[in-house]
Amino acid sequence: MHRIDALTLAQSALDSGRLFADLRRRVALRTESDGGSVTPALAAYLTDELRPSLEALGFDCRLCPNPDPKGGPFLIARRVEDPALPTLLSYGHGDVVSGQDAQWREGLSPWTLVAEGERWYGRGTADNKGQHSIALAALEAVLQARGGRLGFNMTWLFETGEEAASPGLAAVCEAERAALAADLFIASDGPRVGTRQPTLFLGSRGAVNFTLRIRSGRTRGYHSGNWGGVLANPATRLMHAVGTLADARGRLLIEALRPPPVGDAVRRALADIPIGAEPDDPALDAGWGEPGLTPAERLVAWNTFEVLALEAGNPQRPINAIPHQAAAHCQLRFVVGTDWARTAQHVEAHLAAHGFEDVEVQVTLAGAATRLDLRNPWVGWAVGSITRSAGHAPHLLPNLAGSLPNDIFATQLGLPTLWVPHGHAGCAQHAPNEHLLVPLVREGLAVMAGLYWDLGEPGAAPWPQRPVA
Repeated sequence: MHRIDALTLAQSALDSGRLFADLRRRVALRTESDGGSVTPALAAYLTDELRPSLEALGFDCRLCPNPDPKGGPFLIARRVEDPALPTLLSYGHGDVVSGQDAQWREGLSPWTLVAEGERWYGRGTADNKGQHSIALAALEAVLQARGGRLGFNMTWLFETGEEAASPGLAAVCEAERAALAADLFIASDGPRVGTRQPTLFLGSRGAVNFTLRIRSGRTRGYHSGNWGGVLANPATRLMHAVGTLADARGRLLIEALRPPPVGDAVRRALADIPIGAEPDDPALDAGWGEPGLTPAERLVAWNTFEVLALEAGNPQRPINAIPHQAAAHCQLRFVVGTDWARTAQHVEAHLAAHGFEDVEVQVTLAGAATRLDLRNPWVGWAVGSITRSAGHAPHLLPNLAGSLPNDIFATQLGLPTLWVPHGHAGCAQHAPNEHLLVPLVREGLAVMAGLYWDLGEPGAAPWPQRPVA
């Protein structure tokens, strides 16, 4: 068979209903991981659902316990055709965010896959069960088209805690470094730029979540009429403190946490990236963010500060009292080249310089930024493969605007990383009515089958040269 046969076979998984049936079983498993507990459904997803599918494709599977009690188990699946061949590492996560059952519209449930027109509704359809199901169906098609061979070795790593910040992932990857050794990383997660053409991204922005808090030293609130004007209000001071971190138009003002200038190669890559062009996208706010940048540059190539939540008093039932403390839960999204590991120190120094030494800074979550060099030979190879399969070139993002645990694969394991998402920005990921678009499923099947096919074509992929024994 030929390349086109592999693509046709992959798309037949959609037309025959096989992919829908697979995803229906997977969606039905309530694999929520963000509720603070590790449920039996997480292991069941790996052992009862994924392992049989992978073993049918010739993978040897092994369940790995999580060294972190806050996270569910891992599955490592290896398919070795020949130790002399190069190896592809892929990744997916079987966990999902909370179902939010009562908030789905009538006729929909997070745990029942429902097809309505060109949309498949269900929790995990876009993040991430639907995406790794597309990849597995494409892989099966290539194996069938090649008579049971890929032409390379492949390893899958599935986790069940990505929606809880991937507890234990770094430790397992370190402990299993030999089992996860590879030459290239390709996975699917996150949204495409738009629905009209595929997306290829090479890393992700990092994120640091931190809390700012002012404590008055008092143990309760005091009546605002009796004490207003002589007792410092922590909420008032905190609002002014936050105002020193970003201006009224959202421009980041902490000089030590601003990124390097946007490079020419990144500017060229982002020149034709549309932001906010889809029907479900929100209208962009003119003039918000860093001046002198395009919307794509602000979103993908720059650092942003966000206030995620504020706490003071009782917003549900305000009373006439000066609160005894106040807190702001904040986030820094950042690109490669930022001194993010010292975020707390930089914020503290900035606040102190503006007279806010009483603000406590506590980092609650942090993950690094990554970006594969745009000149890496795998980038041009992937763009060419996707273009041949889809009939049009993909949007090429130097990095995703959001965050993924890509630093573990890119930095810790030292791999070139390519991400090919099949969701879209309006998929209601993490929200009620999450869905996957059928046209994107069809194109995703062809794109993934084309990538797997091209990886196995002798001399067609830029695999590293291995020393001759």
